[in-house]
Amino acid sequence: MIELRYKKRISIGAIASTFGFWIALATVSITDIAIAQTAIPKTPNRSEECEILIVGGGLAGTAAAYEGLLAGRTVCMTEITDWMGGQLTSQGTSALDEAKKQRNLWFFPQGYIEFRKRIEQKYGKLNAGDCWVSVSCFIPNTAQQILVNMLQEAAQKGNGKLKWFPNTVIKKLEMSADGKQIDRAIAIQHRPAPNTPPLNTELLSQIIDEAYRYENSSRLQKEVIHFMPLASPKNSSAAKQPNNWFVIDSTETGEIIALADVPYRLGLDPRSHLNPSSPVTENDAYCTQGFTYTFAMEQTSEAQPQKKPSFYDRYSPYYGSDPNPNLANFDSIFTYRRILSAESENPKRNAFGVSPMKAGDISMQNWVWGNDYRPGTSQDNLIYSKKQLQQLGQLEPNGWMGGLRAETLKSGEEIALGFYYWLVAGTTDSQQKTDWKKPFPNHRLLTGFDSPMGTLHGLSKYPYIRESRRIIGRPSYGYPEGFSMSEIDVSRVDFSTEVYRENLSQQTYRNLWNALAGLGSTSAIRNNTAPNQISRRTRSTIYPDAIGISQYQLDFHPCLTEYPVEKAGNTERAGVRNGHGPAFPGQIPLRSLIPQKIDNLIVSGKNIAFSYIVAAGYRVHSYEWSVGAAAATTASFALAEGILPYQLVESLPRISPQLARLQQKLVQSNNAIAFPDTSIFNLKWDDWKIW
Repeated sequence: MIELRYKKRISIGAIASTFGFWIALATVSITDIAIAQTAIPKTPNRSEECEILIVGGGLAGTAAAYEGLLAGRTVCMTEITDWMGGQLTSQGTSALDEAKKQRNLWFFPQGYIEFRKRIEQKYGKLNAGDCWVSVSCFIPNTAQQILVNMLQEAAQKGNGKLKWFPNTVIKKLEMSADGKQIDRAIAIQHRPAPNTPPLNTELLSQIIDEAYRYENSSRLQKEVIHFMPLASPKNSSAAKQPNNWFVIDSTETGEIIALADVPYRLGLDPRSHLNPSSPVTENDAYCTQGFTYTFAMEQTSEAQPQKKPSFYDRYSPYYGSDPNPNLANFDSIFTYRRILSAESENPKRNAFGVSPMKAGDISMQNWVWGNDYRPGTSQDNLIYSKKQLQQLGQLEPNGWMGGLRAETLKSGEEIALGFYYWLVAGTTDSQQKTDWKKPFPNHRLLTGFDSPMGTLHGLSKYPYIRESRRIIGRPSYGYPEGFSMSEIDVSRVDFSTEVYRENLSQQTYRNLWNALAGLGSTSAIRNNTAPNQISRRTRSTIYPDAIGISQYQLDFHPCLTEYPVEKAGNTERAGVRNGHGPAFPGQIPLRSLIPQKIDNLIVSGKNIAFSYIVAAGYRVHSYEWSVGAAAATTASFALAEGILPYQLVESLPRISPQLARLQQKLVQSNNAIAFPDTSIFNLKWDDWKIW
């Protein structure tokens, strides 16, 4: 069963009209009265009970809901936008990033495979856009419809219940007396004030601050919701239950881990033998990967009027094709992430093996020197650091405002809208000296509530976030300062090159190669073997507590060196791309989902315990599904067993019987925890290339 938890003074027909594909029940009562104009309401408008509260309805959150419903759980899911699916939908990055062999074997989580099948059924082909960045590009609002249907069917199949809360943010956490449990989560759901336009009319930067305020405004009406544990959890014994609900942080920027103040990292990690490609010796919380507001544009048979944005000149020095001269042409940029290809019998192919662009084609833009916005200083960073949050009072009771800089969101929106104008009217190129760029006016920006992005302005409802706050896991065997996945756990980069010999001290370089020796590590340390005599391990780290899988290129969209981003001649931060390169098929350990301090909080998405270099590869679609599925399966298993997640990994490196049962449960539900033939003795991974 799925319930749309969004009370409004409108008819059921109006809800159906607004959401189209949604089957929902609307209840209207005398209690649906606007909350008082106070900063901190004394009582909630209503309370909602859950066994699993998923905060953030992005791709990992949707995957978690899918598995939670199949397990028969009562799942509450909140989302700041009104679409579930994150990268696939509200962020507009509807071009699947996948590793070639993983794709050829269809070695993905069960829900992700089902989604791919339904995309192919919908369009009659997997690659609706005939794009060349992926084998599957499609319209975001199509993905939204598919995901809604999948969750409806999962609820029916598993006898679960989803309470879906769109346009909802978490404002406050109420903790147990010992501070180890989240007892309640206080949320704010917003809707348009009477006689105002629908949501998705304004840009996100214009309403995000209002969304986190209790009081109503001239634009938004609010409802305060208290989330709390289900009174009688299913399939568990209340007598043995140390906890009767779990909160999963699936937000795009790690909101709950910041609000809960559990240990985490943000930005560049210090260089060490574990993360040897890092360009800094101390943490830099301000240099994170760039974020992107995507948009969709359609080629037309005739030239369209193109209005120059008032802010265009500010950003024009930034725009360019790519340092690669092969990408300095409009056809390459347009077909790169084309999400709908008009019917054509034209057998011609461009340099990238896809059909040339033609009238009726729709392209989604997600371009590094285009709509990527890449701040890297304390003046313009998007995700506030802990120090900044403290200075702003956001960690004070009822002080949380989302932890993002609205001004930087606005700049990201402007650079995206300006990039569209550059594509159709620009004549400069910041990355090429050739004068190839000329106007291409036969295009239009797709805007409106029925457009691919579902917004009146045409930009995605939320930016594509590549890097988040990342927890530091609990101390465990081999990780006395807290667990985290590191670069050398997954990277195939050649660490014998000059850059590592010069940038690392002699001892650090030796420690690096001792760690890379795999089964020979003990011998290398005992015999003081020289690094150039060590045979490198040719696989990823194998984790005894693995609960998911991922493989993708360690791919960076680095912050820029100076403020502001669009400054003429600005360059990428030196060294951030040092770790760029292929990665081995890797695993997701359960320890990376378990934060310190709080026992009933699980993290997923981009919030798990890994370095910024690992995050550069563990941010793609199938990874998010895998980690989301694992998070919900772990929560459901812990409820059924009457345990807490950290207890599953206390005995490592020995695998406890309960951990073994959890892993078996994941495998039986077709959510793999290891790639085929994963073994400490199998070093033959040469054919597991990314592309």
